[in-house]
Amino acid sequence: MLSEFPILLGAGLVLLGIFVLGFIGFKTKFPSVILYILLGVVLAGLLTHNEILHFSGEVAIVLLFFLLGLEFSTKRLGSIAKKIWSSGILDVVLSLGVSMIIAFGFGLDWFSAFLIGGITYATSSSITAKLLDDKGRMANAETEFVLAILIFEDLIAPIVVAVLIALSAGDAFTSGDLLLLIGKIIGLGLIAIILGKTVFKHFEKFLLRIDDEDFKIALLVGIAVSFGGLALLLGLSEVLGAFLAGVMLAEIGKIERVESTVTPVKDLLLPTFFIYFGTTIDIGSGIPMPLLLVTLLIWSVIAKVLVGIIGGKLYGLSKRVSLRAGLSLCARGEFSVVMASVALGTIKVFGGIYIILSAFIGMLLFSYANKITIKIYGKPVKKKKNLKVPTV
Repeated sequence: MLSEFPILLGAGLVLLGIFVLGFIGFKTKFPSVILYILLGVVLAGLLTHNEILHFSGEVAIVLLFFLLGLEFSTKRLGSIAKKIWSSGILDVVLSLGVSMIIAFGFGLDWFSAFLIGGITYATSSSITAKLLDDKGRMANAETEFVLAILIFEDLIAPIVVAVLIALSAGDAFTSGDLLLLIGKIIGLGLIAIILGKTVFKHFEKFLLRIDDEDFKIALLVGIAVSFGGLALLLGLSEVLGAFLAGVMLAEIGKIERVESTVTPVKDLLLPTFFIYFGTTIDIGSGIPMPLLLVTLLIWSVIAKVLVGIIGGKLYGLSKRVSLRAGLSLCARGEFSVVMASVALGTIKVFGGIYIILSAFIGMLLFSYANKITIKIYGKPVKKKKNLKVPTV
């Protein structure tokens, strides 16, 4: 008679599965995020409510948002906001706001509609950045705009998650509660900025004195997790706290020293977050709300294309380049998973299926963006060089 399946063996098999899927994704240039979610769906019966997997996934997502925050010093936040704010707000209105109204129109309550709006909002930074690199489009005219939109979404996503966490508490959410929530977010942000300008002003010099890399890992991961935990204590989301911890340390200047220490830990643990999310998706009873799913998939594409066309024009891009930018923003991924993890039951299943399908559709549209643009606007006319023949 076999004894109970050992947790250690399960953890080892999950790590080996991560290696195999990561290798497949690398060789096929297919985003491994989707493969990890699918693995979780397949292993749902074995790994559901696995505390180790859940804990490692929580730490991983905290480190992901911590590293995102490192990219945003207060100075950079201001410069980005000035340049992309109009296109970014348009993105919030179309991708989040209209999707929320569509879901409400299908009979969902306001919280579920807002949750679905959050799931449909953000473009996947990891999938889009990987495709830009793989397709050799990093130097294209639209790339700066695409990356600016991704950065704006990186700033908005933690706030949306914080609001979702507060709303999911189950109590009636009044205007006073909203003001209190905004106050907490602003307060935590101010604490991060003040600490960054004072306590952590000379943090880089302190890091240089630490020779043992293990101690650096304990210190930096500890800061990220502690700030995430502080956010939870205040009734906010851990990802917002982690993001603000990154903003706090962004003031040190050379963030590469922090990134080089934390990134390997994040890379090891992050797949477990997507696998655990996959284990929570039960598709045994079929696809919930199929008509809403199809409607949102179509609107999600339209919304991002409009963000590209209108926002790109506001950014100073041509019609051709703006369309190509919009077609490159359609894939949803890690941020949508973070939003969907707040959901329960049918909405979580719905969110998981939406994420997988929208990622596939987004990848296809990205790959064919140039061909679609040529089909609509024709081939770009090459400018003739006006060569002057020297006269004697």
